[in-house]
Amino acid sequence: MSIDILCVGRIKEKYWNDAISEYSKRLGRYCKLNIIEVQDEKTPDNAPEAIENQIKAKEGERLLKAIDSKAFVYALAIDGKKFSSVALSDAIDSKATSGYSKIQFIIGGSLGLSDEVLRAANGKISFSDMTFPHQMMRVILLEQIYRSYRIINGEPYHK
Repeated sequence: MSIDILCVGRIKEKYWNDAISEYSKRLGRYCKLNIIEVQDEKTPDNAPEAIENQIKAKEGERLLKAIDSKAFVYALAIDGKKFSSVALSDAIDSKATSGYSKIQFIIGGSLGLSDEVLRAANGKISFSDMTFPHQMMRVILLEQIYRSYRIINGEPYHK
């Protein structure tokens, strides 16, 4: 199985990159992991909604180009479906057994995802009703994918 994390912007802080590297290394025994970063747009402080929508649209165009038409695509969105860790592992496992060789997870930038990207996804996942920085969300997502593979393989993991 191949897992792609499509995300807006680069991670600049060493501690986030260290965590991402650690989970990427751990996941190497379970799947082929690709982290695909698209350029983010500068967001002015107190930007009007129209400008924010333009920014999301530009970032969204870049994300749409990275979507693989043969992949099952999950967009991370606050209004998405909430999964337990076991349910997420079941979802990942079921995609593999139903003919998908790739799952793509999409993490938006600071303003979220454009409507076009949300429509292009096969499903939406919410990790919480709270909003998290996209750098942190990348680490949380990787940890949950790793946890999912541990569960799928019957290996111990903290509950």
